[in-house]
This record gives sequence, C-alpha cells and structure tokens, in this order.
Amino acid sequence: MKAGVVVFPGSNCDHDCDYAASLSGARTRLIWHKEGSLGDVDAVILPGGFSYGDYLRCGAIAKNSPVMEDVIRFASEGRPVIGICNGFQILLETGLLPGALVANHTLKFLCRSTSLRVETTRTPFTAKYRKSQVINVPVAHHDGSYYADEHTLQYLDAHDMVVFRYQDNPNGSLGDIAGICNEKGNVLGMMPHPERVVSPELGGTDGAPLFESLREYVVNL
Repeated sequence: MKAGVVVFPGSNCDHDCDYAASLSGARTRLIWHKEGSLGDVDAVILPGGFSYGDYLRCGAIAKNSPVMEDVIRFASEGRPVIGICNGFQILLETGLLPGALVANHTLKFLCRSTSLRVETTRTPFTAKYRKSQVINVPVAHHDGSYYADEHTLQYLDAHDMVVFRYQDNPNGSLGDIAGICNEKGNVLGMMPHPERVVSPELGGTDGAPLFESLREYVVNL
C-alpha cells in the first residue's frame, strides 16, 4: 500500500500518521497542500493539527488548498480517505461527510484517553475490529463536538454510517458520535487519534488495527 499524508500549514500529527501507516507495512509519503495532485497513492490521510491556525473556522481555509480538489476526486472514485481530528473537520467543510464539529460543551481544550465502541466493521478501516468492540483512543481538541440535524442523525444510523461512538462522551457530541463514514464507507472522519496508540511504546495498540485494516483492504483490491 502506498499512503499519502497531506500536510497543511499548522498540521502537527502528519509525522505521527506517517509512522502509524508505515508500521502497518505501508509505503508512505508526505504531500504538501499546494501540490495539485496526490500522485500515485492508494490511500489518503488528512492528519490532525491546527491547519491555518484554525482561523475563520476549523478546516474552512484548508478545504481550499490546491490538493483538496484531487482528494475529492480520489474519494468520489471510491478510494479510501481518512481524516483524523482536524482532518475530520476538513472533510466536513468539503462536504465529503455530513454535519459539523463545534466547540466542546465545556468550552475547554480536551486531551485525554477515551473509550470508543466500534459500531461497524464494513469500512476499509475497521475490518480488523469486532463489532461492538471497545477500544481506548486519545482525543485532543477544542472543537470536537459532533453536531447534525435530526434528519441527518437518523440517516447516519439507518445507513450504518456511524463508525465509532464514545462510551464516555467527553465533548457533548450528539449521539455520542466519535467518527462517521460516507454511505460507501470509503471516507472516514474521526476526532480521536488512532495514530497515537499503534505500539506498546506509545502506551497502547488499539489504533493499530485501523491502519492494518486499511493496508489489507488495499492489498486485496
């Protein structure tokens, strides 16, 4: 698998994602946001951080970066794209995923481990988990509370688009939502950081199956 990690001004989890993907056996490369093409990659990762300092609105400026046009094309072809934390915010701003992320209900930056329940294993990112498995993955965000209108929330549930739910909802997300996918399942956005728990040296391995699932999916295409 060849994985591309997009780097925006203010990204700070790009090397973490690069490391996590490489641990799964992927060949990785960092893609600067001004590049007009993703190049020859099999999967795309939009990492966490504070793209453009989170000015205007988290992800609102990054969505206009030159590379995003090709990310949208890549996703529309059914190929795997994951956005983590700020990457999730960018996916929402582009319209690749529905809903919005607003300030945590505490109005404070949140940085701690959280318990997540795996809601579906139908995506390229979750095949190596078990449905209803509980995993521990850290969060680090200020604007991570998922919001959508009632119709959208019902649509997500009806079409198996909720991928992860908080067991200890730390930010006030509606429906305890921690991560969602598009209807095809090839685009995943999540606020918790799986790349931070991919080896014992990092304090946990619950994020490793996500990257291993992605690699296996690509290899078996």
